[in-house]
Amino acid sequence: MAKNAEVGAAPQDQPGAAAASDGARSVKPRKAQYLVASRSLPALQTLGLQPFSFNVVEEALRAAPDIEVVDTLGPKTAIGVFADGLGTSPTVLVTRMSDQKAFALHQQAQGRLIVEPDQHLSLHELAFQGPYLVTGVTPSGGAVLSTTILVVDPNNQPVAGADVSLYGSLLPASGTTDARGQVVLSLFGETPDSIRGLYVKPKSDYWSFYQQNPDISTSNANVVLVQPLSAWPQLANFPQRQVLGWGQKAMRLDQLPDQYRGQGIKVAVIDSGAAALTHADLKQIRYGFDILNKKDHPDTWTDDVISHGSHCAGVIAGANNGQGVRGFAPDAEIHVCKLFPGGQISQLIDALEYCIEKQVDVVNLSLGGAEPSEALEQQILRAKRAGIACIVAAGNSGGAVQYPASSPNVLAVAAIGKLGEFPSDSGHSQTISKFVDADGHFAAKFSCFGPEVAVCAPGVAITSSVPGNNYAVWDGTSMAAPHVTGLAALVLAHHPDFQGAYKSRGAERVERLFQIIKSASRRLYLGDAGRTGFGLPDTLFALGLQAPAGIGQALAAPAAGARVQVPVAQPQVTAEQAFASQAWNPLLAPLGGQLGGQLGGLGQLGQIGRPALGGLDPSYALYLNTLLAQSQLGRNPGLFN
Repeated sequence: MAKNAEVGAAPQDQPGAAAASDGARSVKPRKAQYLVASRSLPALQTLGLQPFSFNVVEEALRAAPDIEVVDTLGPKTAIGVFADGLGTSPTVLVTRMSDQKAFALHQQAQGRLIVEPDQHLSLHELAFQGPYLVTGVTPSGGAVLSTTILVVDPNNQPVAGADVSLYGSLLPASGTTDARGQVVLSLFGETPDSIRGLYVKPKSDYWSFYQQNPDISTSNANVVLVQPLSAWPQLANFPQRQVLGWGQKAMRLDQLPDQYRGQGIKVAVIDSGAAALTHADLKQIRYGFDILNKKDHPDTWTDDVISHGSHCAGVIAGANNGQGVRGFAPDAEIHVCKLFPGGQISQLIDALEYCIEKQVDVVNLSLGGAEPSEALEQQILRAKRAGIACIVAAGNSGGAVQYPASSPNVLAVAAIGKLGEFPSDSGHSQTISKFVDADGHFAAKFSCFGPEVAVCAPGVAITSSVPGNNYAVWDGTSMAAPHVTGLAALVLAHHPDFQGAYKSRGAERVERLFQIIKSASRRLYLGDAGRTGFGLPDTLFALGLQAPAGIGQALAAPAAGARVQVPVAQPQVTAEQAFASQAWNPLLAPLGGQLGGQLGGLGQLGQIGRPALGGLDPSYALYLNTLLAQSQLGRNPGLFN
C-alpha cells in the first residue's frame, strides 16, 4: 500500500495535504468547558428526593479518562459555609469534556445535577454602532478607496492611539492613529460619494467625533479636530478642577451633604481590574483579586488593560481629592475582582464566592452572558441570602434584558441620556432614541429593556477614570449600573433602616435596599415602563433626607422584625432561557463503565408539586415555578432540548 493511502494519511492531491506535510494540522473542535453542580432545590427534599453525595460525582469525574476537572469552586472558610444561613457547602466543578459526555452525564443524573456550558461573558460598554445600511458583504473585486485620516487637537498637535472607523455601503475599515496622528484606511468597492460615516474615538481626554456623510479626499490627508474634555462648559478646567458628572447631578448627588460618603460599606466591582496604582481617583482602593490568574498572580488586579473596570470604579467611588471626578461613595471600601478579558461563568461564580467570604455589601456587575446559567443563579441567590445586593447592567443589544440582569434576584439597570450633555458632533449623538421627554432625558438607543428593568440611570457620555491617570467619556448600561451601585452604598451606610431593623445581613436586607431604591425613583416617561422601570433614583429621597412628592410614607420601613413582602412580578427567567442552548445538537453517547456505574440507576424525579414551594424565598419560588410550568425536571431536561 502506498504511503499516502495508509489509514489516517491524507492523499497528496487532496486540499490541505501540502500544508499538513509542513507540520500544520486540521482545525478540530476542542473539548468544551462545562460546569457540574448539584441542583439545589429544597422542594426535592420536601418530596423525599434527597440529592446524592456530590463527592461521589467528583470522584467519578476525576477517574474518567476523557474528562478533565479543571477547577473546584466553593466556600473556602467557615464564613462562606455559613454565610447564607443554610450551613451548606455547595461545590461547582469546572470540567472539560465532549458534548456527548456532557449530555450523557446530564441524562444519567436525572435532574439532580446541573450540567451546563461554561459560557464566556462580555462587558456592557457600548461599541460604536455604525450606519444601519452598512452590510457585511465582502466584495470579490473592484476599485480600492484609500484615504489618510489625520487626528489633531486644537493646538494642531497629533493625537496618537485614536480609533478611527470609516463606514461605506459594505464592510467598514478601522485603524489606530500612529505617533503622527495618522492612519490610512482602505475600503473595497467604495467611492468618496458612498462613504456614510467617519468615527474617531481617542483613547482618553478628548471627546469622540462623528461625521455623517463626510466629504473624504483620497489625494490629501483628511484632518479631524478633536476637542479636549475641558472644552465642554460643564467640564471647564477639568481635570484640575473636581467635578461631578451630569448623571450624578441628575440623581442629585450634588445636593447631598458632604458627610455622606459611604463609610463602612464594602463594594465589589467585578470587572477588568482597576488602575489603583496609577490613577489619583482610585489610589484609595486597596483590596482586590485577579480571578483569571488566581493560582499564579492573584495580585495583578491593578492591571486594567481594557479600562472598563477603572471607569466603573471611578463612578462608584472616585476619590474626593479636589481633582478629576468624585464618585458617589468615596469612603466605601472597594474590592476589585478582575474577570476580563476572557471571563466565564465559572470565574464569576468564583468572584461571588470571594464577595461572600469578604462579606461585601454591594456588587457591581456591568457584564452579561449569551444565555442564563442555573449554576450562576444558585450562586447569586446564595449571595443574596448572605446579604449581598447585586446591581446589574441590563445590556446594550437594544433588545430583551440580558442575563444576569434578567434574574429575579438582582436589580437591573437600563441606560438613559440627556440632551445638551455632550457635543452634537460626538459619537454620543448616535445614542439618541425617539423617546425624549420635556427635560431632554432620552432612552438610550442601545439599552436593553423589558419588565425585568428595575430602574434607569445615566449611561450616555459618562466621564470617569481610565488608566494610567486619564479620563474618558463612555456610553453603555455598564456606565449606568455603577451610578446605582454607588447610591446603594450610600443608602446602606446612611439610611436609618440599615442601622436598625435591617442591619443584619440576609435576603430581607437586600430586598429592603431594592425597595428603597425603586421607591425613591422619579418617573420618566420615555416610551414604555420597560425602558425606565420605576424611574431615575434620587439620592436625597433614597437616603430619607427628603420625602418624594406624592409618595408620602412609601419609604417607611415595615415594623421591626416584620417580613418584607416581595411583590409578585411577571416571570423574569423562563425555562427556555434558563436551560436551553439551541446552538447545541449533541449526539447521545454513553459515558463509559466507571462513571456510568457510579451514577446509573437513579430514580426519576417526577414533577415537583407547587405546594412544596411555599416555604421558599419568594423570588426563587417564582423562578422555580416558572421552570416547572414549562419543563418536567428529570423526565425531559430542557438543557439539551
